[in-house]
Amino acid sequence: MPNRKTSFVSSLLLLLATAGFAQSSGPQVVNIPQGSSVKLRANSVNATTYQWIKDGTAITGSTSIEYTVMLAGTYSVVAFNAQGCASDISEGVIIKVEPRGSLIADVKVDKTAETRALTINDPFEYLIRVSNKGSADATLVKVVDVLPPELRLENWTFPKLGSVSYNSGTRTILWEISKLDNGQSDDLKIKVTAIQPGIIRNTASVSANETDPDLSNNTSVNQKDIAAIIIPNVFTPNGDGLNDVFEIPGLNYYEANELTIMNRWGGTVYEKKGYKNDWNADGLNEGTYYYLLKIKTAADKWGVYKGYVTVIRNK
Repeated sequence: MPNRKTSFVSSLLLLLATAGFAQSSGPQVVNIPQGSSVKLRANSVNATTYQWIKDGTAITGSTSIEYTVMLAGTYSVVAFNAQGCASDISEGVIIKVEPRGSLIADVKVDKTAETRALTINDPFEYLIRVSNKGSADATLVKVVDVLPPELRLENWTFPKLGSVSYNSGTRTILWEISKLDNGQSDDLKIKVTAIQPGIIRNTASVSANETDPDLSNNTSVNQKDIAAIIIPNVFTPNGDGLNDVFEIPGLNYYEANELTIMNRWGGTVYEKKGYKNDWNADGLNEGTYYYLLKIKTAADKWGVYKGYVTVIRNK
């Protein structure tokens, strides 16, 4: 067997992405919060395999050049070359785990939606605001939002802090922030489209690595009522029997409605209580008109919908 001194330098440990690192003339000491981790890496020459050791006992299956540590203890490593010769055991690294209770961060999430009335196929925005009201900085903050099947994700605006990802399989939006200072907050805007009617419940939740003294504000639920109507933005009253009237599918499901049509100067050109899907823009020129539709969605509750419709006769 070759002399291992010519095959290896002494096996050393390098710390990657450490937190709370402290070093003296003795062993390296690393303090990490409970639930977090630190990565150790062996620094050897001509090594092909490794054996990681915790508190003097070999760790089963841990034979790669790197090892991720989450538990307190003293860690060291031995390196082996292709002939099976071993290096000296490295100097140990002492990992200390700080209890979560030693740091308090009260993270809070609020989820709101646009207040305007919405129908099927209407795009709209949610606003998710995360904030830290605790006495300590919040770390490893995660905001999770699982979209219900009644919604289709369109896009989102990138927040100032952290990163955002979307898993289409689980319909989950994940917003991760490495650190949220005491008193700090940030916003994430999500654009979606309603593809089914009814009351849509959407929940956002937040967590952090530190102890949270108030879990009641870690979840925010938004409810949005989507009307079961579809308002077209164009119709062609040319007498061919196709799309000749301003028809609003689903309008008959509601007990009462009021429709007002205005020209571009704000003048009323059509007005009807109990609209029956029969307006054909008789006597009006081609062009864009604006509608104000009110529908009674519940007892003493009216939804108000505004938009435009274009009249085209030459089709």
